[in-house]
Amino acid sequence: MPLSPAGAPVKSREAPIKFLVEHRRLIAIDAETTGYPVMTAEQIRRAPKGLRPPGVIIEIGCVELVRDKESWRKGETWQTRVNPEAPISPASIRVHGIKPAELKQAPRFVDIVDRMLAFIEDSPLVAHAYLNEKQFLDYEMARAKRIDWSEEAFVDERFICTQELYAEQFPGAPKSLDAMVDRLWVDRSDRFKFHGALLDADLTAEAFIELERRRVKQ
Repeated sequence: MPLSPAGAPVKSREAPIKFLVEHRRLIAIDAETTGYPVMTAEQIRRAPKGLRPPGVIIEIGCVELVRDKESWRKGETWQTRVNPEAPISPASIRVHGIKPAELKQAPRFVDIVDRMLAFIEDSPLVAHAYLNEKQFLDYEMARAKRIDWSEEAFVDERFICTQELYAEQFPGAPKSLDAMVDRLWVDRSDRFKFHGALLDADLTAEAFIELERRRVKQ
């Protein structure tokens, strides 16, 4: 059985309902990024000696989900901006509105990783299109020398993907975060102008709660 970074057993992605029954705390998570692709382990291996891989995460947002009988409710939140020590693409700035000058005094990922892990603990992670968050987190954990470049800090089985849960209930429907929350009647008006890590994590948490409510009601 695979293990989470904290050593807690996790279940197969093929049995999400049983997986949920065994947990009383989840963490919805989202990351805003520079917009540039992460370097692969092979690119790192072939890079010139002494090259410092650029950061990719510029903001992380987490929302706690706590089991409340047969449903879930939101709990505490955690958020931080992160200095990637790297450029931010103009296209990404148009999405999240975060400019390089605003991150000059922000902590680096290596400086916030312990606080992030302390908040997450060994809880399963809820994310929309989870592979994006997994890729960014694994990359930054390797940059922070918490894992080797060929390793995973957060295994696939630790994630609950709202995009997958939504597709099960609404086959064939558009699966973006915006389309999902609109279909579920979750207010996303704060997202009309800019995205944000905590805002998107909160929308993901709200969507998860509603998807679970509908599933239990069936």
